[in-house]
Amino acid sequence: MGSSEGVGTSSKQYGITKPISMAGPTVYDLHRTLELEKFLAISGLYENNEEAAKREEVLYRLGQIVKHWVKQLTRLKGYTDQMVEDANAIIMTFGSYRLGVHGPGADLDTICIGPSYVNREEDFFYTLHDILANMEEVSELQPIPDAHVPVMKFKFDGISIDLLYASISRLIVPEDLVISDITLLHNVDEPTVRSLNGCRVADQILKLVPNIEHFRTTLRCLKFWAKRRGIYSNVTGFLGGVNLALLVARVCQLYPNAVPSMLVSRFFRVYTQWGWPTPVMLCPIEENQLGFSFWHPRKNPRDRSHLMPIITPVYPCMNSSYNVSTSTLRVMMEQFQFGNKICGDVELNKGCWEDLFEPYSFFESYTNYLQVDVVAADVDDLRNWKGWVGSRLRQLTLMIERDTFGKLQCHPYHHEYMDTSRQSAHCAFFVGLQRKKGEVVQEGQQFDIRGTIDEFLHAVNMYMFWKPEMEIFVSHVRRRQIPCYVFPDGHKRLRSSRPTSTRENYKSFPKNEVSGTEHVERIRKRKNNDGLGVREDATLKKQCSSIPEGRGASSSASDSQLLSSSEQELGRTESPEPASNSSGFTSVTSDSGSSEDIGAVSMAGCAEDNTRGVDMMTNNGRFESSTYENGSGTLVKNRLTSSEGVFPHELQVQLQQNAMLGMVLDSTGNVHSEVVQEPVIRHALMFNNNCF
Repeated sequence: MGSSEGVGTSSKQYGITKPISMAGPTVYDLHRTLELEKFLAISGLYENNEEAAKREEVLYRLGQIVKHWVKQLTRLKGYTDQMVEDANAIIMTFGSYRLGVHGPGADLDTICIGPSYVNREEDFFYTLHDILANMEEVSELQPIPDAHVPVMKFKFDGISIDLLYASISRLIVPEDLVISDITLLHNVDEPTVRSLNGCRVADQILKLVPNIEHFRTTLRCLKFWAKRRGIYSNVTGFLGGVNLALLVARVCQLYPNAVPSMLVSRFFRVYTQWGWPTPVMLCPIEENQLGFSFWHPRKNPRDRSHLMPIITPVYPCMNSSYNVSTSTLRVMMEQFQFGNKICGDVELNKGCWEDLFEPYSFFESYTNYLQVDVVAADVDDLRNWKGWVGSRLRQLTLMIERDTFGKLQCHPYHHEYMDTSRQSAHCAFFVGLQRKKGEVVQEGQQFDIRGTIDEFLHAVNMYMFWKPEMEIFVSHVRRRQIPCYVFPDGHKRLRSSRPTSTRENYKSFPKNEVSGTEHVERIRKRKNNDGLGVREDATLKKQCSSIPEGRGASSSASDSQLLSSSEQELGRTESPEPASNSSGFTSVTSDSGSSEDIGAVSMAGCAEDNTRGVDMMTNNGRFESSTYENGSGTLVKNRLTSSEGVFPHELQVQLQQNAMLGMVLDSTGNVHSEVVQEPVIRHALMFNNNCF
């Protein structure tokens, strides 16, 4: 746990620029730090001695397994008895465990480093895999050889482990291997470099921060915050552990004498004003003659399109946040602004640390969602299948952004939800949808994402280990149709149209049983009360009660959708209605002909627990629907107001002075900077009867 003791004044410069402030903590800062540390301890973020000892034991046993595995392979490959005796492999950790910020139940990130003659493709993913599969201590074994960083995931004696493999260009791997030695990267492939860099990045981060304990406490706090606010997921385009570690480390460099309470506040203060895509770097980018590509916007055109560059501090330096999209950056900036406001209140004694970690109400923040149902024959197949689908959600976000020219924004939520009432193994992912802020809504303007969904489903169904029982269904649901199993107590909750505080007031969702006719009548009454009516050409269609058979799901003439919007839905409070996950379509328009309600984006199928509601579809199969809404806040401006207890002008000026757009350390030791061009967004709208 971070300590406020021994807070000295550091005069050494850390990072690529001078610090913003050398100020140390006040008495109030020290008091707030103690309160923060106490809150983190009460929240269960520190593992006890028994759990720590168990992790050490698992690491030791895993090390013995890989040593025996390499000796066995050495003998089978025909090497001498002396080589068999000297053959060795070692286990190293990286990620949160190596940084010292892991908590109870956290994954244990490990890498096995073996000799040059033991390869990844056959020896690791087949021979070692079979050894682990036959061990009683090992469960949920899942090899992912085609990942960006190939990995085997499993549980060893109940502890989740991610195991990488790196074959270095040495016949014998010493026990005291120095992972920072650049010669380890000689004659290895890029997946090996990426695997080794996990350890190397963690070690370098700890070397580049002024106070390791303050860094750890701050990082532990912000990881907890990111998880509670729904933005801790690198795979879906948000922040992962490495991204957060680098962001926190940079703030530690800018405020070298600050204690954790100050660093948490400065984290939000800095990154709400950061001029993305200005890169966050802890040290100059190092060039080398080994020939590996590294982040270099001037030489690599693709690097110029990165929206939120967070650069790793070891060769070859890479952008750890290349997954970030326009939509996910928007969500993160909103959450940075939220954190900045709460920290301002804490500093003014108007709030407490608990407010900062208020869970994000994802299912109350949008009017419209995509629901992605994943089904498999059993839990083992589902584990593999949902892992693949979850890793593709970022591609769905990028596809929708591409096909709507950035006008339809997505918020992929990293949580998965299971409907235990199903007979088959099932889980569901959700993606929030909203129109881009500030867009002028034209009457009849629509989004056509039929082809987008088809493309996504086709890509997902190319899964290497696909089985006939593995299915995926994509459907559109409104907020009131969200299935009850996503809520902790199985009940939906009412959402106030405009919350007046950071804590939402929840009310139980009534469990009324209504027939399809009653359901439609309720919709009619609600819409008519708002001055809206149902289109006369709408046809009523019973919603389905089960997911259809067949591999995947693709859009057809009857299952296609055109998403349209109107500003009339903004700020409207939803009436509580029975949940449904419909494969039909809803089309409700205002008397003037402008669209009001959004229709179902169902590709095939719906949840099995649907109530007896009725969906409506226009005769032409199009959606005449509502504006996408987000109640979580507005897009952040790159400055703060003084009313929030921040000094905007001074910090803004210093950030501009400290912004380094691509500093590079060349082979002669000279540092030069390069301007990173902002990505160009092409607007090539093609209107056809007000559709695009």
